[in-house]
This record gives sequence, structure tokens and C-alpha cells, in this order.
Amino acid sequence: MFKKLLKKAYQTVPDVPEKSSKEDIKLKDSNIGNNLEQTLDIFKKIYTYPHNQDFKVRNLHIGGSNKKAAILFINTVTDTKIIEENVIKPLLSNNDSDKKIDDIVSVLSISTECKIKNVLTNLNKGSAILLVDDDSKAYILSAANFEGRNIEKSENETVVKGPKEAFNERANTNISMVRKKVKNENLVVESLTITERSKNDLFILYEKDLANDKLISNIKKRINALDVDAIQNLGLLEQHIEERKLSIFPTVLYTERPDRAASFIEDGYIVLLMDNSPACLVLPATFWSFYHSSEDHYLRFPYGNFTRILRMVALFITLFTSAVYVGVVSYHSEMIPPDLLLAIAATREKVPFPAAIEVIIMELAFELIREAGLRVPSPIGPTIGIVGALILGQAAVQANIVSPIVVIVVALGGLSSFAVGDISMNFSIRLIRFLFLIAASLFGIYGMAALFTAGIFYLVSIKSFGIPYLAPLTPKYVSSGDTIFRRVLQNEMFRPGYVKPKDIKKK
Repeated sequence: MFKKLLKKAYQTVPDVPEKSSKEDIKLKDSNIGNNLEQTLDIFKKIYTYPHNQDFKVRNLHIGGSNKKAAILFINTVTDTKIIEENVIKPLLSNNDSDKKIDDIVSVLSISTECKIKNVLTNLNKGSAILLVDDDSKAYILSAANFEGRNIEKSENETVVKGPKEAFNERANTNISMVRKKVKNENLVVESLTITERSKNDLFILYEKDLANDKLISNIKKRINALDVDAIQNLGLLEQHIEERKLSIFPTVLYTERPDRAASFIEDGYIVLLMDNSPACLVLPATFWSFYHSSEDHYLRFPYGNFTRILRMVALFITLFTSAVYVGVVSYHSEMIPPDLLLAIAATREKVPFPAAIEVIIMELAFELIREAGLRVPSPIGPTIGIVGALILGQAAVQANIVSPIVVIVVALGGLSSFAVGDISMNFSIRLIRFLFLIAASLFGIYGMAALFTAGIFYLVSIKSFGIPYLAPLTPKYVSSGDTIFRRVLQNEMFRPGYVKPKDIKKK
């Protein structure tokens, strides 16, 4: 019975016929005709004019030639001032019958299209369309004006020393911030349309004299293989292009800092940008990309390595503290000094649950408080975290549900998890902590050792777009050795060899 239900749930969905009108599809595939009224009727039908309130049509006569014309635009994504000042006024005031449209209007860029489908794509991207009677082509006038946030501080990747600006939801603004840091004619910005219905644009940034051609073609091939109606932002795109969908470890780096994106580009990596995403994707990504912080290189050599030591210590604390406590108390009590063992036994005397259940209860409570602090409005978020932790911890101890030492152990592990700055890696560490906790509760320290060994084997097997996950630690590659510790800046002479850059020497 259960197998039949599973088979039914995962069976292939049959092909569903296209619901759009066949007549509309035929209209979109047709070419623009010479008759202005007929062409206007086609666009009005496609955009459900006049019921569609933000689609506008402006009819006019071109001065000089005295030809009828029409300007089509979507006023919510188009700059109407540009249309009025640079298009309508020049056309109406023109007196020369021999002047071409390109010489009359004064927008930043102008191009022509003959197919209605291509005209619709540009219209939806904010361009204005000029149609002229007795002319079998449309003039695409750049006038896009999408609303968005201004450049603000980074929220998830804060630094004390270094740039404070972060990406916003405008791809053009984000590209300009990268260009501000990489003033190089070899910086290439390619554009791909990645969805069938929403027509979302993806921008691929790389330096052509550094990035490996095979790596670029591999990434493009995977992106072009997408068959999706809509991918609105990079968070969704990341899940479509990653190699192991169910892997607990992330293989694509998501960062909201332009300075970090620029540094990866100058090392031969590829960066992806999209509208609606206040961040970028860096491909490929290794474990060390998630472990490092953007501030590591802004600090002096001893300070930067000190923060990395703290981060690595915090990583092991959050992974193993709770699990070690459960394993030692449950199976290896002989490892604990007698005085400490008596103290732990005294605090657990009235607690009705085993050590594993105690820790799991507190771990779940800590995760609930952390999630609640993130989701509630920002003015009361920190208050919920502090008050919730104090009240729950104190009440649980007084009610003899958990022992005081468990509160200390769980709080230490939970606070240490905040040292892992990357969001995706932070989730990975939090989930792995529960796996170690279960292994310790079932098999003690031996279970933890077995799980740790299996985890290392798994890490070695992971690849990100063909690049080993633990490179350059294993396997070895020519690089600056920027793994657990960083080197003095003057000694970082090589780019990462595992991305196979065309120029491996920095100096």
C-alpha cells in the first residue's frame, strides 16, 4: 500500500496542453506590418488594452514627414520624462522630412526589431516602442526605470574594517559596483534569458584573460539546460544549477558584498547577477569560501589569523560540545574526574529524562528562539531572544526538566554557531550538530568518531562545477594556501590553481 502511494506521488506528470490562446501565440510569432492601425490592434489585444491600466499608447504625427506614429510603453517600468523630452517633443517639432528616426530622437540607445515577440520582450523590460506608419519595423528606445532600493550597508556580512556598501535588487547597479572595483577592459558581462514565461535576465561576469574557458562553458551549458517558466532571483537559481540537490553542504557561494565578488572575479571565478536579488552567486565554491570572511584580508596578518582561529574553534565547539556531553555522561563516565562527575550527578538527580533527551529539548528550544528572533519585527527581535532564553532556561532548571550544566553546554554551542558567518554553511553546521548528537546518544564517542570519518569522506567526494570541495587542501594545487590560515599579503603570489585560471601568477 505504502509503495503504491509513493509510486503514485512520484510518477511523471503528463504533458499538459498550452493554455494560452493559439491565436495569441500566432500573433506573437508574426512580423510587424506596414499598416500602423493593424499593428496597434495586435499590441492592444496582446496587452488587453484598455483594461490593462499600466499599458499606454500615445498617438502622434511626426513633424516634417507628417506620418502617423504611436509610442507604446508600460508606465510603471518606463521613465515617462525621457519619453516626453527625448522622444515626443523632438518628433513633433521636427521640420525636416528627410531626417531618419535615429537622428530625431535623443535617447541613450535605439535599435530596431521586426518580430513582434522580440518587441514584446523589450517592452516588458521597460523600453518604449515607436511604431511608424508605412514602416515594417519597430524602434526600441531605451527608457527603463525600475524602482528599487538605494545602496545600503550589508546586513548579513558585516565588517568593522572595509567597505560597507552592499548589492541591491537592481542588476545594473550591482554591475556598476563591480565595475567600480574592477576597472579592466577584460571584465565581460554576458546576458542570458533563463526562463520561458517571465523572461528573467541573468548576467555572467568574468575576466576573459583569467577565467577558464571550460569552466565558463560548463556553467553556461548548465544554465541553458534550464527548462523553467520563472526563476525570480538567485536563491531559486542556486537550487536549479547546483550538482547535489540533497547535499547538506552548499556548493554555490551566495554573497551580498561587491568587494568580495570583485576579489573572486580577479582570481578567475565566475559571478552571476540577477534583478530582484540583493546578492550574487560565485562559481565554483569550495569549503574555504564559506569559512572565510570578507574582513580577513582587511585586517593585519596577526589579527586576521586570530579571527580565523576563533572561527575554527567556534566551529568545533558548536559541532561537538553537546554531543561530547551526551556521549561522556551516557557511556564514558570514567573519563570525567570524580569531583566533576559527582557535581554533574547532583544536578541531574531530580531530572526525569536521560541526558540525550535533555540536550535535544534545549537544542530545539534554542533553535526556536533563534528563529523567532529573526522572523518577528526588528525592534522586538533581540528582546525575544534575550528574554526567551533567560526565562525558558531558568524555568526549565527550576522545574527540574533539565540540569543547569545542560543549559551552559547548549548555550555555549549555540553562541559559537554565530561565528560561522555564511548563511548556508551556518544551516549546515546547525543540522550536523543534531546528527552528532544522535550518534553520541546511540553509540557514544565511537559513534561520533564514525560519523566524523564518514563526513570527511563525504566532503572529499563533493565537487562544485568539477572543482574538489576541499581544494587546495586535498587534492593539492598551486595556490596561495589560503585555507585555515592566510599568508602575508606579499606572499600571496598565486591565484587558486583548482579553478585553472589562464594566468596563475598574481605578481
